[in-house]
Amino acid sequence: MKRYKIEPFENLVEAFNALPGIGKKSAIRLAYHIAMVDGFSGVKLAHAIEDGVNSIHKCLHCHNMSEDELCSICADTGRDRTQLCIVQSAKDILSVEESGQYNGVYYVISRLEDMDESHLLHQTEGVEEVIFAFPPSIATDTMILYIEEKLSGRDLLFTKIAQGVPTGVELENIDMMSLGRAMEARVRV
Repeated sequence: MKRYKIEPFENLVEAFNALPGIGKKSAIRLAYHIAMVDGFSGVKLAHAIEDGVNSIHKCLHCHNMSEDELCSICADTGRDRTQLCIVQSAKDILSVEESGQYNGVYYVISRLEDMDESHLLHQTEGVEEVIFAFPPSIATDTMILYIEEKLSGRDLLFTKIAQGVPTGVELENIDMMSLGRAMEARVRV
């Protein structure tokens, strides 16, 4: 028996299914909605994806998402440049900003293998406190120790966000009240 298949629909389902957090059933629901219910939303989504891919890149200073050479946070002269919050992804910056509990600057280090030590050293000039906003895990504890060692020649206070952020949970999945409290109650490393 031949399987019923519409290749453009299957390709749409496959494209949605490749995105993080979208399983096969959700991918089918989204593909059906775009193809059969609201084609305009699909075209709008396609344009937004194209614009995002072509317009968003890494900030030269902190590696946050940006449309320009510097992100709006790095370009903001009102930010407290004595505090540097190190996060694992630009998504984490969005979460910390939404908590409303932090007005310093950021630096994104996704993996130690990708870290540019001289760039990080330059970014810590004038900084008094380095705050690690990583979800707790053995891997992030190792990353904190490594970064502390690389910055040991500077007179810096090292802190990390307080426990209460569950182990293994990404910052984007933590409610804003818990994240805000964790930022306020950060502890010395």
